Amino acid sequence: MSHILVVEDDPRLLRALRINFHARHYSVLTASTGQQALDSAGHTPPDAVLLDLGLPDFDGIDVIHGLRSALTVPIIVLSGRSGLQDKIQALDAGADDYLTKPFEVEELFARLRAALRRSAAEVGPPPTATIGDHTVDFVAGTVTGPDGVVRLTPTEWQILKVLLAAPGQLVPGREILRQVWGPEQEHRTNYLRVYFAGLRRKLEPNPTRPRHLLTEPGMGYRYRP
Repeated sequence: MSHILVVEDDPRLLRALRINFHARHYSVLTASTGQQALDSAGHTPPDAVLLDLGLPDFDGIDVIHGLRSALTVPIIVLSGRSGLQDKIQALDAGADDYLTKPFEVEELFARLRAALRRSAAEVGPPPTATIGDHTVDFVAGTVTGPDGVVRLTPTEWQILKVLLAAPGQLVPGREILRQVWGPEQEHRTNYLRVYFAGLRRKLEPNPTRPRHLLTEPGMGYRYRP
């Protein structure tokens, strides 16, 4: 369950956001001032922050600077300020995304999910992980199975790093392509089909019926521990 800090001084919008987050099984803390936001983040570091810029005590840009001095988590600005300079200023201060009010709730959650995925990928995979009977050691750079060491190509390693950094979570194919091959290759979905087939041959007991390296048709891929 991701822990989200929502900073908003409009009580009606704050209540609506809290209801929507709880309905989607997020843990939520709320703040209506910049000082409350900084105190809350210092006491219980969140996984992401949704931040209104028009707060009663501090300007939201100052709050972004304050949060960034202690946190690296995604910050998504929710603001009635729609000017280009407002957006540039917020992003330059350390915000990861900017959504202008009024906004569609589904778009907000799509942007939040994307930000959390990027954050998880940047954190990186755990030092070790298991795929069935295989142990993946990212520190040593080895994969060991029942029959000994399994050789992976550099590209296979990069794909595993992205996938194993988010156990149980859906990782869109485009996100894997972006991280492994770069943004200009996000449409090359055939790359993933080839490499996942190879990984399953090496790591799954039955490659035709994978249990750990799963494909979600039309959506992406998932690592099931």
